[in-house]
Amino acid sequence: MTTAQLVPLVDTHAHVFTTDMPLINKPRHKPGYSFTEQDYLAQLDAHGVQFGVIAAASPWGDYNDYTIRTVGNNLNRLRGTVILYPGKYYDLAAMSERGIVGVRLPYIGLDTLPDITTSDYRKLLRQIADQGWHVHLHVEGKHMPSLLPLLEASGPRIVIDHLGRPAPDEGVDSAGFKAIVKSVKSGKSWIKASCAYRIGDIAATHFQAFLQQLGPDRMFWASDSPFVGREGELTYADTINWLADQVSDENVRRKLLGENALQFYFQQ
Repeated sequence: MTTAQLVPLVDTHAHVFTTDMPLINKPRHKPGYSFTEQDYLAQLDAHGVQFGVIAAASPWGDYNDYTIRTVGNNLNRLRGTVILYPGKYYDLAAMSERGIVGVRLPYIGLDTLPDITTSDYRKLLRQIADQGWHVHLHVEGKHMPSLLPLLEASGPRIVIDHLGRPAPDEGVDSAGFKAIVKSVKSGKSWIKASCAYRIGDIAATHFQAFLQQLGPDRMFWASDSPFVGREGELTYADTINWLADQVSDENVRRKLLGENALQFYFQQ
């Protein structure tokens, strides 16, 4: 499969960072290298990818400055999500002008999840919805049944990261998978078909089941570049080919690898 057959391509999840950015206490990852705006744009160019979405990453908390600057410098090509903390003031309108379109909820690996029913969280989620943004949910599949109904009631659209991050023993009959299917069918949620290299063999099973039960219109491809913590295990092209190889219908490929994302991130 060549990228020329898959135009337009939209990478809906990658990270940019520098080694001098301030880390949170006890970050999940602590990269010892920079992956800059220029590095990412060169990567897109090398693989014929026209558009990208920069995802906020948990090691830097709400230090969103570099993401906002990178996206704002490339509004014809990039969009981004940020991390925001409830109870703090942020100028969402100014971020929108710089190409920010959503807020990432980086709950993966937490011993205790935040209570998103508190006043501060309800206010933040309402402001996200009022801005026309989405919430970008990154959490293990086992939490989907409890979290998704609360997020649906809070107002913003929902993008579920990395196929819902199922555990190896969570099949398509699991409560997490069923909760995602229900949320997508309700019209509130979309799914990123990404991060198969972290999920393992179960990724293909979940992807195919989502495609069969939901169709292709609410899923996006993403690279997760530069594969923090797993560098060297795969290439950028591998992430494109993984998804392309899962689908035989060229029209479906086009939707998943670009057309859906172009509409969701760039045309609303």
